[in-house]
Amino acid sequence: MDSGSTDNTLEIVSEFDVRVVHIKKEDFSFGRSLNYGCQAAKGELIAIISAHCIPTNDYWLENLVIPFANPEIAMTYGKQEGVETSKFSEKMLFRKYFPDFDKNPQDDFFSNNANSCIRKDLWEKYAFNEELTGLEDMDWSKHYFQRGKKISYVSLASVYHIHEESWSKVRTRYEREAYALKEIMPEVHLNVFDLWRYIISGVLNDLKESIKRGSFFSNFFSIWRFRGNQYLGSYKGNHIHRQISKKTKRNYFYPA
Repeated sequence: MDSGSTDNTLEIVSEFDVRVVHIKKEDFSFGRSLNYGCQAAKGELIAIISAHCIPTNDYWLENLVIPFANPEIAMTYGKQEGVETSKFSEKMLFRKYFPDFDKNPQDDFFSNNANSCIRKDLWEKYAFNEELTGLEDMDWSKHYFQRGKKISYVSLASVYHIHEESWSKVRTRYEREAYALKEIMPEVHLNVFDLWRYIISGVLNDLKESIKRGSFFSNFFSIWRFRGNQYLGSYKGNHIHRQISKKTKRNYFYPA
């Protein structure tokens, strides 16, 4: 899927036996781009990987599809890891959401389309939501999870997920996802108390880990800036007054 890249991507792609599907920038949304690609795909399973993700091993795809031997599995998603240049706090988020052990199947509908695989026949019955500003993967997995299907997490189907973002783009990414989260989980709400509690908790958790890794001073300011922008964006995108259990709020936002 190409939405108007201006680097050498298309030239590089032309050297390989692949089909390129184009979408205009003005028509782009995450869900619509995925739907274009899924429509063009010919297989029974559709593997999805973001443009800024790179498989960490030669068995990434094989491991990603193994759980589909179980006919109840609707979707799998794999591990994500940072690289040397990744922000420290983002590496901590990867460690939280993408552990070193499998969940096959898992007991909730969390998922991530940066590195995933779905059944095409299920996509044909329920396509990705083209109106959401993000988290279209969780909307899709929630739909089928509520209908008795299962989601699997595969730790060995790992990719390097490379975000090269300014601080304002970090904040915008979490704000955009928070807007979508309101539609998917309307019970989730962040108030001002939550905002400061999660910033402080996230910073302290990351600083503690940076001390263990001997990188406290080199990451001190980055940790504060990342966690501040993460939760400010989340708060801005999702702070209307709704009630939510402490457990659900903690599971989604708490840093560890």
